[in-house]
Amino acid sequence: MKLTKMLGLAFGLALAATTVHAQEITLRSADIHPDGYPTVDAVKYMGELVSQRTNGRIQIQVMNNAVLGQEKDTIEQTRFGVIDMNRVNAAPFNNLVPETTVLGLPFLFRSTEHMHNVVDGPIGDEILKAFEPHGLIGLAYYDSGARSFYTTKKPIEKLADLKGMKIRVQQSDLWIAMMEAFGANPTPMPMGEVYSSLETGVVDGAENNWPSYESARHYEVAKNYTLTEHSLNPEILVISKLSWDKLSPEDQQIVRQTAKDSVGKMRELWTAREKSSEEKVRAGGANVIKVNKDEFAAAMKPVYDRFVTDPKMKDLLQRIQDVK
Repeated sequence: MKLTKMLGLAFGLALAATTVHAQEITLRSADIHPDGYPTVDAVKYMGELVSQRTNGRIQIQVMNNAVLGQEKDTIEQTRFGVIDMNRVNAAPFNNLVPETTVLGLPFLFRSTEHMHNVVDGPIGDEILKAFEPHGLIGLAYYDSGARSFYTTKKPIEKLADLKGMKIRVQQSDLWIAMMEAFGANPTPMPMGEVYSSLETGVVDGAENNWPSYESARHYEVAKNYTLTEHSLNPEILVISKLSWDKLSPEDQQIVRQTAKDSVGKMRELWTAREKSSEEKVRAGGANVIKVNKDEFAAAMKPVYDRFVTDPKMKDLLQRIQDVK
């Protein structure tokens, strides 16, 4: 009788511990951008939805401002489950998930609407599924806006002006090749090193969207902003497969759906932030330059020839171009 009571007590304690554990799941999510940036606030919004739909059992803790490292480092940490979730631009995934390379091809998307129609549809789902063999589960796409060049001294008014310029790029073979095709000298480096590199002359310029140009304060040291709008490469929100596999099927569905539901919020925040960022950098004295984008686009044929070679990639490119 005494043994039976002890076994019953042990079982009860184990069940209680399991229940408490099941009620308290905190997913840590990485982002390099500061608090208030649209991608940061979108994941926080996702966290609110997750908490609501699990009665507070699952929480998302957003670790922004690169406190967990730059994107190249956090990708590896996420693959090995050190970080649960990660919001990263598609470019740093290029060498890991080849399908993401197509999304970053220069002048691929005709407009933001075209990009949305691609990533919101079956092609977008197909690319997200390609993450799984690499220890990641693709959850959703966020906007990254149109990327343009900015320089410290010599403004870029035509393609020839880029010749010989040292331009910071993301750590991706595609982006290095893109800058070479533009005639520039690509300098890959993490986002966190760009401000000081612009300020000290390590690089002559960089390229990014309005909100990043503003929030990273690059407009303070690189006043010439040239509207090439050469890329609409999206951001991608992923979760570690190791973290994913610890969730029940029901919780996996909640996490996947809330990620999708956060996209509309992110786009709303992004549109407002693009407008306010542009206003802020113009007021800060930025020299905004319009150019003939056709000559920049025409220089990109070698990039397409190099990175779209096998039948699978060619088919993916064609299907993206065919989306209305």
